[in-house]
Amino acid sequence: MTDIASSVRLKIGTKIYLYASLTIIAAIVLIPLLTTMLGGFKSLGDLRVNPFGLPAEWHFENYTGILFGDRYWRQMMNSLIIAVLTVFLTVSVSAMAAFAFAHIKFFGSNFLLNYFLIGLMFPAATAILPLFIRIRDLGLLNTYWGVVLPQVAFGLGMSILLFRNYFRNLPEELFQAAFVDGCGYIRFFWHISLPLSRPIIATVSIISFVGSWNSYILPLIMLNSDSIYPWPLGMMVYSGEFGTEWELVLAFITLTILPTIIVFFLAQKHIIAGLTAGAVKS
Repeated sequence: MTDIASSVRLKIGTKIYLYASLTIIAAIVLIPLLTTMLGGFKSLGDLRVNPFGLPAEWHFENYTGILFGDRYWRQMMNSLIIAVLTVFLTVSVSAMAAFAFAHIKFFGSNFLLNYFLIGLMFPAATAILPLFIRIRDLGLLNTYWGVVLPQVAFGLGMSILLFRNYFRNLPEELFQAAFVDGCGYIRFFWHISLPLSRPIIATVSIISFVGSWNSYILPLIMLNSDSIYPWPLGMMVYSGEFGTEWELVLAFITLTILPTIIVFFLAQKHIIAGLTAGAVKS
């Protein structure tokens, strides 16, 4: 009886601890989002006096003015083009490289893998000057590719690591059976590995998409034309020499982070499956 009672008490205590921890984490995440959304409905004076409470008067025109303006949709389209190109190139290149590292033994493979993983130690901001010079020399300044290619380069390390762990966790018997039936590396990668890799493809895609969607420093350095600005640079229009329209900034941020939240919830199951794949090796 004592053992059963202590076990029950332990389970209840564990549940209370888990619920309390999750509530605190959820509050840390949700309170800034709700504050941002509500701030978009306030006037500038109300925002300064009451930054965290409900609006004294709801100003829906802050949101409608942005939604019905051409600038918002143009910047959203620019962000979408840059993000889609980044995701496509990152997934394509990292999947092929990770497959080679996972299944093909060749001289210098560990050295090359470590070379790619070194990129995890350095954010793009640390190499912004040589990046700018190289993009300028390639003639890609003020183009989508001037932002896409550096984002792909700095995203390869994490993407290759995730793909490699997933490919190595695929059943070895499947790999051997395919080669006995005359399947080469390319056919195995294209017809067997990729169809079984939807969770990790979704995971890498979402990570790359969110990173590109929220990128600020690279577009700021590489782009100088308002017509191809992504949404992070679009907020600069609300900042003037003598003041900033913070209520419009908050409304703009709310409208632009909604797509990433929606995409995350739609792909949540695949993201969790992809991140946990390879954590336990049978």
